[in-house]
Amino acid sequence: MDNGLIPRRYAKALYKFADAHGNTREVYDEMKDVISAFTANPGLQKVLGNPFVSKEDKAQLLKSAAGENVENDYLGFVKLILEQHREDYAYRMALAYRDIYRDINRISQVRITTAVKLGEDELKRIKQMIEAAFPDRKLEYTYNVEPAVIGGFIIDVDDSRMDASLSNELEQLRLNLINS
Repeated sequence: MDNGLIPRRYAKALYKFADAHGNTREVYDEMKDVISAFTANPGLQKVLGNPFVSKEDKAQLLKSAAGENVENDYLGFVKLILEQHREDYAYRMALAYRDIYRDINRISQVRITTAVKLGEDELKRIKQMIEAAFPDRKLEYTYNVEPAVIGGFIIDVDDSRMDASLSNELEQLRLNLINS
């Protein structure tokens, strides 16, 4: 079976189950914690795939990855994937659940990247500009400082990019000089 199909099916089932209990937001927050745990600790995937690690230890690992106050819907989900021997897909299931939740709730992921740390006023103005451009969406922000930008900013909203960086301007100038 396709690696994307299994996680998506389990994530859809979890969403429906959590929706029936009114816990979709709580499970979403837990899945974001799980994703962060896997990102911060790449070895988690190896532990889950290790047949010599007990199901109880894997369950405890997945519970810990979801944070301190874990909903019963998530705990039941962990039990299900361990019973079905699908723990290898736990990370991709968390990613799929996050995407499903965002699609249904019209949430866009916004990443703002600048060369230097911006003050609160500048950041607020950029956020207002983004909110005006996407009035029908809820926005979740991440902010990064990346010196390679040189100046200006880069804004990514889901799959859209607005690159008002000096590094991009220099690259465009270089390409124009090469082509002329």
